[in-house]
Amino acid sequence: MLFDTRTRVDVHVVQTGESYPCATDESLLRGMLRLGRRGIPAGCVNGGCGVCKVQIVEGEVRALGPVSRAHVSVEEEARGYTLACRAAPVTAVRLEVCARLAKPFTRAAAPAASAVPHRPTATTKET
Repeated sequence: MLFDTRTRVDVHVVQTGESYPCATDESLLRGMLRLGRRGIPAGCVNGGCGVCKVQIVEGEVRALGPVSRAHVSVEEEARGYTLACRAAPVTAVRLEVCARLAKPFTRAAAPAASAVPHRPTATTKET
């Protein structure tokens, strides 16, 4: 039986109150997903979509690769923003999921079928 002896630190998601141990050599997002936890939205999991954008409010992270400037500007990065899929914790971390990503996943309901007027077509026979 193999034991995972990697160094782990605590990661705390402010909005949900969720905390989880994350290895210092894995991304903040992978650490959460590995444990089946929720809190950080997940999309492509490799830096292309920007769905997992977070702000590090306490602690230190290191980059696991380049961060797309389409999703995190240089100014935002200087203020602690990063993509959770592209950052590994160095110390215990408190992070906030970006507010602009907190969108409801519902759409306005389509009009009911009875509300759509019936228009005869060439194949419809009027009576």
